Parts: sequence; structure tokens; C-alpha cells
Amino acid sequence: MTNPFPRNTLPRKLLLLFTALSLLLAGCALFNSREPLEWTRVEATAPDCHCADGTPFAFWERRADTTKVVLFLNGGGVCWDAATCAFTGERGKSDAYTWNVSGVDPQNRSGMFDTTRGDNPFSEYSFIYVTSCTGDSHLGASTQEYSTGLTVEHNGYANGTAALDYLAEQYPDAEEVVVIGKTAGSVAAPIYGGLVADLLPDAKVTVLGGQSGAWPDDPDFNTEVLDTDWGAYDAVPDWATAGLEPDAWSVPGFWTQAGLHNPDLVLGRFDFAYDPNATSELTEWLADPADLLAEIDRNEAAIEASGVTIHSYTAPGADHQIFEPDKFYEIEVDGVGLAEWIESLVNDEEPPADAHCGDCGP
Repeated sequence: MTNPFPRNTLPRKLLLLFTALSLLLAGCALFNSREPLEWTRVEATAPDCHCADGTPFAFWERRADTTKVVLFLNGGGVCWDAATCAFTGERGKSDAYTWNVSGVDPQNRSGMFDTTRGDNPFSEYSFIYVTSCTGDSHLGASTQEYSTGLTVEHNGYANGTAALDYLAEQYPDAEEVVVIGKTAGSVAAPIYGGLVADLLPDAKVTVLGGQSGAWPDDPDFNTEVLDTDWGAYDAVPDWATAGLEPDAWSVPGFWTQAGLHNPDLVLGRFDFAYDPNATSELTEWLADPADLLAEIDRNEAAIEASGVTIHSYTAPGADHQIFEPDKFYEIEVDGVGLAEWIESLVNDEEPPADAHCGDCGP
């Protein structure tokens, strides 16, 4: 019988097959061998950078792909009177807020910070992690003597923009910057998104605010806290307050101002429908503290009525925290997973449709 395989052909074909399989397996191994996230502390050296008690300010960096950067604005809590702003507790952390960074150590290894996961939208990104230690949502620029012996430096804007300047200097060729704000840190996220776009005009900038959707537009809060206590109205750039007096300059309005300033910004938010921790300090200014979902929906409607599009994901229940826990990958609304929705928000030419719970709880 004639041999269907000429001499030496079969071994050569098998060798090619084995080589191809080896390369494929090597590629899979490379794909799955992502490095766990490690933080480097960066001391802020500018003379106007410090925490509420006057101690030095620092932020943290994870350096990876230099063309893709996450600016993470951590919460840290808020305060505006002698009771909430007191320097109580241990290692710079009271029940209300973080007042220095001595106890801050972002050992984040799960949720969106688990960079070993293949389904993490940010596994290859560099990170700049900025926690607030001034009780003012990264916005303040005032010194307040709330009582004898209690002088608080609401210095968040200087601290936050120092970290932002560092980002622009260290990542000048960034093609994508994602500004993510957590709880009170998300209050300032749209303003920082506009600032990033000003500093890095060639980058695509996406803003995602997590869990401040129910912060109210209340004239008293706007004037007494944002303007008088924190001094934020006079600190931010002119475009952030354009056309507005302090009583009309509100947290929901920050999205409007940023979107009008730069229509290329991709704006998005996440909220649990009835998260009591997200608004626990704001009860006196809320129209109905028991119906946070109505406040969230009303704020979004007002933003979009101004001509600014904000993409939203509203999950059911009274849960709290989303970016650090692994439920970041488990939450689904209308069959759409949150991590999947965020990846689409950041990467797709057409951002995803809004995801809004039907049976929202509480």
C-alpha cells in the first residue's frame, strides 16, 4: 500500500501542530498572569497641601499601562460643624470623616482593585488613589474655627488638584482617563473630570460617580456648606460655577456644569436605590429622607433637562459600597452586570443604555 504521508511529512506536521498549541497555551498563561495591584505612597510636597489637622497630605499610585489611568477619589467622609469635624477616634479617623492620612493604607485587592481578574475592566490601568482627609469631598478651600481649640483646614481642592497635576505630569500621553468617585468622593468627580479634560485635552475622559446620586439641590445646603463652610464655590474654576450664584450651585449641578463645559466627557453614575449611608449626614436637607430613589431620579431628570447626558445604573436595595467588594462583579440589573456596564461605558463608542431596577426595594 502506498504511504499517504510522504517521508518525514507526518513528524513535521505534528511539530507544527505542537508548536501552535504551545504558543496558544503560552498566550493563555500570559493573559491570566496579571500582576496583583501594589501601591506606592506619593507625598504631596506643595506647601498648600495638608489635611484637616494641618498634617501632610499623601496619595497613592499603581503604575501600569501609562496610556490608561484611573483617578480614584475615595470618600473619607464629610463634616461641617464642631460635632462632626472633631479630631476624635484613632489614627486620624473619626466616625464622621478621615482628618489625616496616618491610618490610610489602601490595601485594596478585591472588587475593581483585583487586577488579577480577567473580567476587571481596569486590570491593566494605572491608578492614582486620592483619599479625602479634609471633610469636604475634595472641594474645600477654607479654614474654619468650629469651636475653641478646633480649627479645621478644609483643604481638599488643593490636595486633589495636586494629585491631578501629578497625574498630568507623569502620564502626559494618557489616551484614557477614568475618574471614579466613591460615596462623598463622587460628589467632586464631574468637576475633576472637567479638570482632567482641560489638562489632557487629547485623552478620552470618562467620569463615574458612585453613590452620591441622592445628594440634594437645596439652597441652604448649597450656601451654608458648599460655599460658607467649605469655600468650594470660590475655589473651583470659573466654568464650574458659570451663571450660578452660590445658592443655586448644587451637587447635582456639578454634572451639568461639567457636561456643558466639555460635551466630550462621558458621564455616568451608580447608586443603590435606598442606601441610607450615602445620605446619613444630609437628612435635614433632603425632601424625603425615606425615599432616596425619588431624589436620585429627580436629580438625574434635572441634569438631563439641562441638555447634559448622564448614563446611570441604579441597583435595588439599601446596600452600601460597590467598588471594593467582589459584588462589583455579581450585581445585575435587567440582565446587565455592573462590571460589564462599566466596561461598556469606558470603552464603547456608544455608551450603554441606563440600567434601572424595577422592584427597587427598599
